Amino acid sequence: MALSEEPAAGAREDGAEEGALARGGVLEAFGDGAETRELLGRLRAVLGDRAAREGALERFRVIMDKYQEQPHLLDPHLEWMMNLLLDIVQDKTSSADLVHLAFKFLYIITKVRGYKTFLRLFPHEVADVQPVLDMFTNQNPRDHETWETRYMLLLWLSVTCLIPFDFSRLDGNLLSQPGQIRMSIMDRILQIAESYLVVSDKARDAAAVLVSKFVTRPDVKQKKMADFLDWSLCTLARSSFQTIEGVITMDGTLQALAQIFKHGKREDCLPYAATVLECLDGCRLPDSNQTLLRKLGVKLVQRLGLTFLKPKLAKWRYQRGCRSLAANLQLCAQGRREPQTHAETPDGDADDDVPEEVERVIEQLLVGLKDKDTVVRWSAAKGIGRMAGRLPKELADDVVGSVLDCFSFQETDNAWHGGCLALAELGRRGLLLPSRLVDVVAVILKALIYEEKRGACSVGANVRDAACYVCWAFARAYEPQELKPFVAEISSALVIAAVFDRSVTCRRAASAAFQENVGRQGTFPHGIDILTAADYFAVGNRSNCFLVISMFIAGFPEYTRPMIDHLVAMKINHWDGVIRELSAKALSNLAQRAPEYSATHVFPRLLSMTQSLDLHTRHGAVLACAEVAHSLSRLAVQEDRPVADYLDETVVQGLKQIHQQGSGRRTHETSSVTGMAGAEAALFPYYVWAVQEEDFCVGTLGGAPQDGHLSDPWWNPQCSPVIGVLLPSLETLFLPLCVLIENLSLSKMPFRGDAVIDGWQWLINDTLRNLHLISSHSKQQIKDAAVLALAALCSEYYTKEPGEVDPARQEELITQYLAELRSPEEMTRCGFSLALGALPGFLLRGRLQQVLAGLSAVTHISPEDVSFAESRRDALKAISRVCQTVGVEAGGSPDEVVCEENVAQIFRTLLDCLRDYTTDSRGDVGAWVREAAMTSLMDLTLLLGRDQPELLEAQVCERVMCCLAQQASEKIDRVRAHAARMFMALLHADGPPIPHLPHRGDLQELFPRSDMASVNWNAPSQAFPRITRLLGLPAYRYHVLLGLAVSVGGLTESTVRYSTQSLFEYMKGIQHDPQALEGFGGTLLQVFEDNLLNDRVSVPLLKTLDQMLANGCFDVFTLEENHPFCVKLLALCREEIRKSRDVQKLRSSIGVFCGMVQFPGEVRRKALLQLLLLLCHPFPMIRKTTASQVYEMVLTYGDVVGAGVLDEVMAVLSSTAWDAELPLVRGQRNRLCDLLGVPRPQLVPKPSTH
Repeated sequence: MALSEEPAAGAREDGAEEGALARGGVLEAFGDGAETRELLGRLRAVLGDRAAREGALERFRVIMDKYQEQPHLLDPHLEWMMNLLLDIVQDKTSSADLVHLAFKFLYIITKVRGYKTFLRLFPHEVADVQPVLDMFTNQNPRDHETWETRYMLLLWLSVTCLIPFDFSRLDGNLLSQPGQIRMSIMDRILQIAESYLVVSDKARDAAAVLVSKFVTRPDVKQKKMADFLDWSLCTLARSSFQTIEGVITMDGTLQALAQIFKHGKREDCLPYAATVLECLDGCRLPDSNQTLLRKLGVKLVQRLGLTFLKPKLAKWRYQRGCRSLAANLQLCAQGRREPQTHAETPDGDADDDVPEEVERVIEQLLVGLKDKDTVVRWSAAKGIGRMAGRLPKELADDVVGSVLDCFSFQETDNAWHGGCLALAELGRRGLLLPSRLVDVVAVILKALIYEEKRGACSVGANVRDAACYVCWAFARAYEPQELKPFVAEISSALVIAAVFDRSVTCRRAASAAFQENVGRQGTFPHGIDILTAADYFAVGNRSNCFLVISMFIAGFPEYTRPMIDHLVAMKINHWDGVIRELSAKALSNLAQRAPEYSATHVFPRLLSMTQSLDLHTRHGAVLACAEVAHSLSRLAVQEDRPVADYLDETVVQGLKQIHQQGSGRRTHETSSVTGMAGAEAALFPYYVWAVQEEDFCVGTLGGAPQDGHLSDPWWNPQCSPVIGVLLPSLETLFLPLCVLIENLSLSKMPFRGDAVIDGWQWLINDTLRNLHLISSHSKQQIKDAAVLALAALCSEYYTKEPGEVDPARQEELITQYLAELRSPEEMTRCGFSLALGALPGFLLRGRLQQVLAGLSAVTHISPEDVSFAESRRDALKAISRVCQTVGVEAGGSPDEVVCEENVAQIFRTLLDCLRDYTTDSRGDVGAWVREAAMTSLMDLTLLLGRDQPELLEAQVCERVMCCLAQQASEKIDRVRAHAARMFMALLHADGPPIPHLPHRGDLQELFPRSDMASVNWNAPSQAFPRITRLLGLPAYRYHVLLGLAVSVGGLTESTVRYSTQSLFEYMKGIQHDPQALEGFGGTLLQVFEDNLLNDRVSVPLLKTLDQMLANGCFDVFTLEENHPFCVKLLALCREEIRKSRDVQKLRSSIGVFCGMVQFPGEVRRKALLQLLLLLCHPFPMIRKTTASQVYEMVLTYGDVVGAGVLDEVMAVLSSTAWDAELPLVRGQRNRLCDLLGVPRPQLVPKPSTH
């Protein structure tokens, strides 16, 4: 099936897309032949129409581009496509523009299929030479619009040069007239080639092809080859790669020379090779910053080197016998693979002389291996392989030794990459003898893990990728018995690269190399099983590799220890924090596979790494210690063994001292710095380092220590000049220390009553207290880690007996945390709110009222903390967690559980937060609070419905559902979707149904359970048609209408469109139901009245009313004069804009007043009066907008203005400059008043200020 075919009717689009991706670019044939023939057949017709011509070209490009991945499908059709186009070119009646157009189409085909395949299809008879040459006479090399024509003509000319006749036979009599000698064809072709070698477009590439075909002809090489090479060398000598013109000239010349020495016979080129090499040395191309020139220089150098050496196949090369993959697998399956030994053949050509220029060529190629660009290194690597294949064995071995010198840690990553490419080429060609494998495998194993940090990132991914290529090449090059001594090392290294490499390209390259070795060698342990789990697609996800695939592979003992050792040696101290965290988790998993090894070998190494002054190493080591300790403790519990079997006393003491090791002291109370607690001491080396770097004394760190801690001024960036240096260090250490505390607590380490617990508690408190100093990208992660650490610490160490609290500890903790909730720092409030929410139940028992009151106070908005939306959000989360922790009991104590006495206050706090619409420079930050409130309401309601449904009052349930419905109809997609999910969760609760839901039966019919999974509530097109159904239920109408008013009058195009459509659809359905319409109108007025002067609601509500009036939603009310709805609506609108200077609100009200003119009676008169007042508003924009909309209103409602004055009213409205001075405008306004029969407004004198 062609990719362009449409999916079957009813098929899902994503399914079709997945199918296309699965098929990839696999096409069975060229399926666009008919359309292509039609396009080529009507070139003459579209020539005169530029748009049609460009359209035809673009369509042809699209068709051809589909076959970029499979260009061979074009081969059966190339001939007829070329014939159609060449017919146009060879037609004498074709205009020049038509010929150019035909060549453009030819070029598009050539670009897809490649010129080499295309060349043989050009007409190349003797009769074609002269016409092609004649076409060049009309070409302008500087015309950039027709370069495709010149490119294709040069290719055509290059193939005509292959005719087997001497060109002199085609010249005839060159003396056409007395005294005039006509230029020979040979000279003409050479002149054309030389002229186009120095042009700036792609014709330069075709000219190089022409030169290689032309100059190497037997008749031409005798007469013109020397002259052309002289011209080329002179051109190179005169040109400089420091100018654009010089780069272009050198590019064309180098291409031509490289092609000549590639296609020419060795005996023809050898006399000139030394001269060309000497000239090339003088050009100093390695110093150029032009990648293409350096690549062409390397390419030419290797061609010269191959010219110096006789073309031969080295007899000493290694030859593998069986290269059939199928045969190899069959032999492996039969278990009777016969080893084949490689007998080294004596080098019979050792006596051949090797020219001294070869050494210079090899030297330049070795330099090319270290080039800064990959294409140059790749070309040099191929040159090394080709040259080594023609050298004697001893010299070739010297070349291998020189390549191995690239693998020095004094060399750059470019040298390592080039060396890998060269080794792969040598191995692939059989030029790397088995005797060298010991040295080669050693450097390749280093290259597989090569990584060098550069600033904030690293280099080396290309080296590791190339090393995988070497392993892939070796699998195809050597017999299994040759690689058998290295199987364990190579297989482990490839598995490690496939699973633990940071780069996805390297992981996939390693997987491919492993697969090739499994298939070709058949000696990799558990190869098929590993390939099944670690295939190309599976290794694409980094987390999956570290945490899932690694666990599976570690089940094979051959790979377990190498994987663990690699993580400890290379990944725990990695520069990327994400890799360090994943490595710690991977070590935790792998510890389950090798617990004894992890306990006896891994832990001592990790504990020593925690003392490193390198931040990355310490960070990763602390994380790893935490994860591995917890993993081993879980394993001990599962096996019903004491933890001491895995974690002996030495390890336990080492874990306890991790956060104190920086100061060189073992206890929390004593420290090398007076008054510094244990956790502070852990960070002290970094304090000292930062102070030394900034040349400050210790006294600048702040005031004197207070209560055993550094004083607050140290933390203040205004008071400490070194804070900018310290903060990155502190951020790096806070997270792993919190994770350590959590995991050691969960591991039930025997630290109860130990002073280290106080140090841990201080660290958690200090982290939460100073969150505002941490950068935004780390803040959330550190906050979450500290809260989790606190929960684990309290649960394990703060009980006297199981479930029995230590009163002194409880009093200290609760009092301190409640005090921190009143901090002037928002993030401090966030941290301690979540900390209170994370406390275990026994710490909350007896203090629940205080905790809930403190958290409730954080949710209240006061003038000084109006922007603290994040603290209000986290306080709501904490309230929900506290309720979940203490549980529900109807007759319980309010200090112990959620009960009848406190549940109402909790609901009140949560519901009040649904009115938080705070905005600041970040946007609607109140949305965070509303989302948290909705989640907490759902959790609390479900908790009560499951355990104590009698505590749920009907009034509370109704308000909860109505508020959720309002949020589900508002304008922010994320909030709307969240509210809808909470609404559906309460309606379709998994446990006992929630009592007292208003209109439960109607709701279940309108919102079936299937909508929970099938509806995308983020999409306005799916959400609003469902939400507006609630307008028909009286209990929900007010809140849904309040939310819809904000959406319909909003700014987002999709939200406005679908909310408006849904609202109008509902209004259309109740037009013939006066009672429903009256009820809707009354609710709408109530919404307006309740939100009068609340710009968040009133401005979009005015826009909504404007649209509703314009679309005839209230046409029924026009039948009655002074309908109560119209009268009250007019009064509310007038009150809303009274004394307002809000331009947006005033402009929105103009449309409402214009729409209300349709209602007869006093309402119309007052609406017209209001519009005429706005015509003299102090703001010119308001006056102009009013005049424009009144003009449209007069045209729309024909009965407003009498027929006798209509023309004059229209003339006044359209001809008056309403942005002129007010006295001039007022006269025109008064004239309109007279025409419309409205009393002229009178100026009210300002009261005197005596």
